[in-house]
Amino acid sequence: MVTVGRGISADPIAEYVLAAILGFEKRLHDVRPRSPAEWKNTPLGSLSGKTVGIAGFGAIGRAVAERLKPFGVEIKVLRRSAWPYALPGIKPVDDIETLIATSDHLVIALPATSKTAHLINADVLARAKPSLHLINVARGRIIDQEALLRALDDGLLAGATLDVTDPEPPPDGDPIYRHPKVVLTPYVSWTSGEDATRLTNKVLVNLDAYAHGVALADVFDKNLEY
Repeated sequence: MVTVGRGISADPIAEYVLAAILGFEKRLHDVRPRSPAEWKNTPLGSLSGKTVGIAGFGAIGRAVAERLKPFGVEIKVLRRSAWPYALPGIKPVDDIETLIATSDHLVIALPATSKTAHLINADVLARAKPSLHLINVARGRIIDQEALLRALDDGLLAGATLDVTDPEPPPDGDPIYRHPKVVLTPYVSWTSGEDATRLTNKVLVNLDAYAHGVALADVFDKNLEY
């Protein structure tokens, strides 16, 4: 029997997602003046009236949604399992094509399984809004990385924030390192300074459950692959 650390990093990852969304809209680094000639009044973006799509509604997806609600955005969610009941402020969608076509920001928070490998491919990316900002905090292989870079070059979407890649790290000379529309971070969204404590506490709870012969939390499901 194998258990996993599901949910222990949901909060810091959700904070990373929010920072990525606000950073994309507010363009603080882009408008930074480096000389008097660049001291110009440049309009910034806004979350007002925007739609944020979330692919995957486990601990990370839920944490992202809760942090987005105060901004008044429309939140659309694609999840693997059926919706048992309506959730306030959440609009379910049926497929990834619908989600990407209607989102201004799309958060990938799905597990990496045989069913989600290259879920974001050239055909799906072709349905994106030209203004779309794609954020991946899940696993790199969920996105066809070459297709993503081509789509960015062709203007099919506006930008991407990637904390994960395929492979990881990308090889030396990979264009993803210097692509002007990509914000790349080295798989750090889950970190917050309390990572070891959160993991230790979860392991100790499961060890105690094992010692007392009771059910363990977050057991790996071979059928679901996570």
